[in-house]
Parts: sequence; structure tokens; C-alpha cells
Amino acid sequence: MTAIQYVLAIVLILLCIAIVAVVLMQESRSAGLSGAIAGGADTFFGKGKGKSMEKKLEKVTKIFAGIFFALTLGITVFFMFKYHA
Repeated sequence: MTAIQYVLAIVLILLCIAIVAVVLMQESRSAGLSGAIAGGADTFFGKGKGKSMEKKLEKVTKIFAGIFFALTLGITVFFMFKYHA
């Protein structure tokens, strides 16, 4: 393996660990249908919902997942063309 492969592998591993950590920090949504019927809608329209910690964690998760997807796809395409051309 070349140095660039080691660096990219380490970046992917760290990104995976970060995604797992951010997902585990989010609150559980296990209330299911009973939570939606019993008053889950009250919290959805609550004051300051857009600035809550949960919303920030969701945004960070989406950003990390997008970076992970793009990096993985880029690495795959780059090395596929490099070694199979």
C-alpha cells in the first residue's frame, strides 16, 4: 500500500468512529406510534426546536455521512482507474 492509501484509510476509520459517536449521542425515538398519538406533535412545534442540541446532532450526522459517502466513492473510483487502466 502507498502512503496515500494509508492516510485515506485512517481518515475513513476516524470518520466512521465520529459517525458512530454522533449517532449514539442522539436521543432515542423509540416512542413510535404511541408517542405520535399521545403528544409527540407538541414537541415538534415547540419553541426553539431549530436550535436544539438534537437538531445540531442531526445536521452533523448528515454532514459526516455525506463526506463519508463522497470520500468512499472518490477513493473507489480513483484506485479503480489507477490500478485497472
